[in-house]
Amino acid sequence: MRKQSEINEAFAPTERLSGFNEFFLVGIGGAGMSALARLLKARGFTVSGSDSTASIVTGNLNEEGIPVTIGHRRESVPVGAAVILTDAIDLTTSPEVAAAREQGNLIFRRSQALGWVLQNYRLIAVTGTHGKTTTTGLVGFGLIEAGLDPLVVVGADIPQFGGPVREGKGEWAVAEACEAYNSFHDLNPQIVVLTNLEHDHVDFHKTFDDLKGSVLEFLARLPKDGLLVYCEEDAGALEIAAAYQGNKIPYRASHLKLAIPGHHNEQNASGALAAIEAAGANAERAKAGLAKFGGAERRLQVLHAGEVAVVDDYAHHPTEIEASIQALRAQFPSRRLVVVFQPHLYSRTNGQFADFAKALDNADLVVLTDIYPAREDPIPGVSSARIVELLKKPSLYVPARQLLVKHVAPALKKGDVVVGMGAGNIASFAPDLVRYLTNQADKSRAKKVIVLSGGESAEREVSLHSGRQVFAALQRLGYAAKIVDPTALMLGGGNLTELAEADAIFLAVHGPGAEDGKTQGLLELLHVPYTGCGVLASALCMDKHWTKQLLADAGLPVPKGVLLKSANEEVPLTGPWIVKPNCQGSTVGLSFVEKEADLKPAIAKGLAFGDVLVEEWVTGLEITVPILGDRALPIVEIQARNGRYDFGSKYEIGATEEICPARISAELTKRCQDMALTAHRTMGCEGATRVDMILRNNTDPIILEINTLPGMTQTSSLPNSARATGIGFDELVDWLVKDAMTRYAEKKAKA
Repeated sequence: MRKQSEINEAFAPTERLSGFNEFFLVGIGGAGMSALARLLKARGFTVSGSDSTASIVTGNLNEEGIPVTIGHRRESVPVGAAVILTDAIDLTTSPEVAAAREQGNLIFRRSQALGWVLQNYRLIAVTGTHGKTTTTGLVGFGLIEAGLDPLVVVGADIPQFGGPVREGKGEWAVAEACEAYNSFHDLNPQIVVLTNLEHDHVDFHKTFDDLKGSVLEFLARLPKDGLLVYCEEDAGALEIAAAYQGNKIPYRASHLKLAIPGHHNEQNASGALAAIEAAGANAERAKAGLAKFGGAERRLQVLHAGEVAVVDDYAHHPTEIEASIQALRAQFPSRRLVVVFQPHLYSRTNGQFADFAKALDNADLVVLTDIYPAREDPIPGVSSARIVELLKKPSLYVPARQLLVKHVAPALKKGDVVVGMGAGNIASFAPDLVRYLTNQADKSRAKKVIVLSGGESAEREVSLHSGRQVFAALQRLGYAAKIVDPTALMLGGGNLTELAEADAIFLAVHGPGAEDGKTQGLLELLHVPYTGCGVLASALCMDKHWTKQLLADAGLPVPKGVLLKSANEEVPLTGPWIVKPNCQGSTVGLSFVEKEADLKPAIAKGLAFGDVLVEEWVTGLEITVPILGDRALPIVEIQARNGRYDFGSKYEIGATEEICPARISAELTKRCQDMALTAHRTMGCEGATRVDMILRNNTDPIILEINTLPGMTQTSSLPNSARATGIGFDELVDWLVKDAMTRYAEKKAKA
């Protein structure tokens, strides 16, 4: 925010601008600053600037010969240039300001530079709390049609101008005159259009009387033959007109032919026409211009007119919201209206919770996201949630703006009109929603599936093999597939947005960080479907000790065992023993111990991976029961050539013979499958799992553990078992992807 003391002390006098041929604009990517940059360049000056982020605007400026540095840096400021700041730039933290002061560059406000550029024009200045941009555009179009060829400077892009500036050769200029931080005091108008006045910009104008005093001070800059054109339908404008002693004429809404909807735009057009006539233009020719004006960007701008209409709107004050909703009701009668609103500024939101709720209740469904702070720090107790509490209409609160499309899209119905509304970065919502709807409607679009493969566990190499085979299958199936190493992505400067924008994530990762719920938790935060179990089931099943406890509580047989945290703890079990890390893959760090002398070394080996589980060594036939959704697949019999199913036996080709279906009776098969399904459900598992068992004496099943992300290599049990039922590898991969997307959609529908 800009303080009055800064305005008085930090900036050079406007007349000093006349000594410069080079200008550097800080915050050049904004609509007002980019407009100023073009005005200066068109007049032969050398212009450059900087902005925090790259955008279409900064790209266009570069192409037009106005170099833009992305990122705020001291070295960007040319020695000897006039430095011009948008009011959003903090004087105490800006590197460019610090450099300018050290180098002796003079510093000016954007409003000073604009007033200086416009000093030789007869200026029509449009001010007021609401409608400045649209009214400025209307005045400009009317004057153009009437043949006066004006210069027009608007605070937003006008598609029919190709931007926020329209150069002209006539004597007249039209510009927005913003009351924020008294910036309009730097303009010298011939005619002022006052659209309305309510208390706003409360961080600077502490009271309504302060604001009214500022407006009257601006009007005092009118010459004796100047004119105030004011809306007599607005109480604030009437107060100003009553206090102003100069020339003035009122206007009210009239039924002019317009291309833009709403009673408020009828008012704006009437004010524009009054100013145009006062400038000496032909009224009838001017009306033709008003009728052609298509509006400014983000002013009830229809971006998509399909089965769901998508609108982008700048309204950010309760009065503006109410006017925009009224206009949309007239434009789209009998259609459900969904308003997605982002409050702008804590100071503006504070104390107006009820007013915002009342205005938003004119919609059918309201979605709120967090407040756009701009230049402000949060104010305790000021939150969008307080508006939600007061709403009477159905509502949804999505604190993270980036997740709006993911939450709003599932709630939309055929025939809906959805409008993204607000003055902050909510501007990205409507275009993002249009892209989403367009993608969903494109039946030929290949679904994007990212395979997570690799990672940092001891089973990394196995994961890489799984990932490659899954990736190849996805390509054969026609998916737009890509392999991503999650560790490289998160620690190597990758972009998580790529994951968030995928249709599904295929988890071909194993071990800690992958099967224990951590990766699943990240994907939950990104709101993207993924294969395998959810966070809780993954975490529980990775912990072998807790898995045994829960399965035992469910009446399922598990081996006796004890959890150890150090090598010094006693083992209250007679041997032989199985020693394994408690939270690793099924065969990582596994030891088969026959002699008591080998027990402590085996425990020490396991402790290298964390807590250790020491279990009775149950002997018998080893089997695994793959689960696919709600059914148990054929049982796989495991015959390790060395007699022990360890890491090497599990993954080396030829080290283990997997026989499917297992050579056990039909009765025992059914019993094991039922137990596996019960275990799967007890742990809250989803998708595909693998329940490992051993048949004591080849007859009594004992559950060893549950694998929530079964391997997808050529030696893996799940693909082998699925193949036995006629489900090929590609079909299995396809099922897992579609299952992930279906489960995600069902959860969203219930949320």
